[in-house]
Amino acid sequence: PTFMASAPAPAPATAQAQAAAPHSKLAHLYCSMDQIPEKYRLAIPVIQDRYLLNGAMVPWSGAYDNVNSPICTSQDASGKWIPTLIGKVPSFTERDAMAALDSCERAWDSGRGLWPTMPVAKRIEVMENFTALMLQRREEVVRLIVWEICKTRPDAEKEFDRTIKYIKDTLDALKETDRASSRFQIEDGIFAQIRRAPLGVCLCMGPFNYPLNETFTTLIPALLMGNTCVFKPSKLGSLLQGPILDCFSRALPAGVVNVVYGRSCVAPIMKSGKINCLAFIGSSKVSDTIRKDHPTPHRLRCVLGLDAKNPAIILPCADLDMAVKECILGALSFNGQRCTALKLLFVHQIIAAQFCQRIVEEVDKLKVGLPWTEGTNITPMPEADKCKRMRELIDDALAKGAQILNAEQGGGQCVETAMVPAILFGVTPAMRIFHEEQFGPIVPIAVYNSVQTPLDFIRESPFGQQMSIFGANPTEIAHLVDPLANQVCRINLNSQCQRGPDTFPFTGRKDSAEQTLSVSDALRCFSIRTLVAAKHNPLNIQIVQTILHNRQSTFLSTDFLL
Repeated sequence: PTFMASAPAPAPATAQAQAAAPHSKLAHLYCSMDQIPEKYRLAIPVIQDRYLLNGAMVPWSGAYDNVNSPICTSQDASGKWIPTLIGKVPSFTERDAMAALDSCERAWDSGRGLWPTMPVAKRIEVMENFTALMLQRREEVVRLIVWEICKTRPDAEKEFDRTIKYIKDTLDALKETDRASSRFQIEDGIFAQIRRAPLGVCLCMGPFNYPLNETFTTLIPALLMGNTCVFKPSKLGSLLQGPILDCFSRALPAGVVNVVYGRSCVAPIMKSGKINCLAFIGSSKVSDTIRKDHPTPHRLRCVLGLDAKNPAIILPCADLDMAVKECILGALSFNGQRCTALKLLFVHQIIAAQFCQRIVEEVDKLKVGLPWTEGTNITPMPEADKCKRMRELIDDALAKGAQILNAEQGGGQCVETAMVPAILFGVTPAMRIFHEEQFGPIVPIAVYNSVQTPLDFIRESPFGQQMSIFGANPTEIAHLVDPLANQVCRINLNSQCQRGPDTFPFTGRKDSAEQTLSVSDALRCFSIRTLVAAKHNPLNIQIVQTILHNRQSTFLSTDFLL
């Protein structure tokens, strides 16, 4: 495959250019707390001095870990802006972690506990009560999302509201599942009732980029199916879980959900062998480390959402206005900190000049700002040293022949935790950015003259989540869809990669996922088909009818949920 290395209209950029004064997009980005509009301020520090254990918010008396916000509100002696210490969360020891696990195990009680044997209708009622309590804490949670991970205020509100909708949709899906299970099946002289039963004790670990929504896409279905859960919030995005934990303590039976903090607590929990299901959203490297600690991995069900390097193929017949708009949304929404982000754009040589000119113009319109500032598109990034890693990827590409097309507009410049998006042109396989998931505001463009070039990239990639095709020719698109459908799990036509709607399957091939998450699929992930069967004879019919008539079993039941 040939990669075109010469830019159509390059703006020269070098690592030395970064030493210049910050671009105007980054000047005066930060300010002191008293300069922030009062309605957006956070009363700091937020100390999480209680944690959820065995159904109660228990006072914490141990050590704490600091929680820093990427929003800088003070300067050091040299005038450098520094991240704001906004709170503290408990720093768990192995003993604390095992206490949480033991509480979950007691609530599970080998499947005999109150929660796993509770009728589905009653579990739904409990979770509806939890949802009502959670809605009362909306403002508190949204404000913490803004300060902890620096989502814009509208995006933080959207994440909360989408999570509420996800819970309600999952409740509806569970009702449908239970309705389908309320009847008996008769086959070859055997009658049976088939239902979905819980797996046991689950360890649910969410990501920082969607600390509420993505976490709940595993935690909520796991709970609804009757499992008990050890819940570990992401290190970035743990303060916002405080109000949620209080809602759990008030709504759910004791021990059904218990919280743990810190990565060091995960290994002893897994090594205990008491975890039946691992739900993890993060990197494949970390997931491999976690699951290998389980002493009987064949008994561990894993529900994993992992890495991705989602590409876009922009065909010569593409509508450039549409392609540019969707590629910017796909690459730079929430600073590109999404597993579904477009992370490599393959642009045909014939349209490369026009595409690059337009994407530079449109990216220049994006506003770098603080999350409450109206019109902000790009915000500071919560991960420590994230700007440093972005610069390493950029500098590696520059040293190997790439160019920053929007250098004059500040592309690639950083100030503390914020960075102006960089459009890298002339990206080739020799560069790290071609292979590595940047998870940040870098838009790499590789120019091709044969569609086999992007097809080879997708085939050889260790990832297989999604990809996008931009074009208008049905024949060309059809020739791409068939081979790509066996390499990735979602092909987006003339649109960015994305997760939603939540009723659609969300999964991946290769190193990108294990199991499928959607409203209905997730319920299946956290349960197993189980049946009570009997030969069709008078004695068995009389036994089952008596159990049903007297409502002596929650499993054997023909109750129909309305």
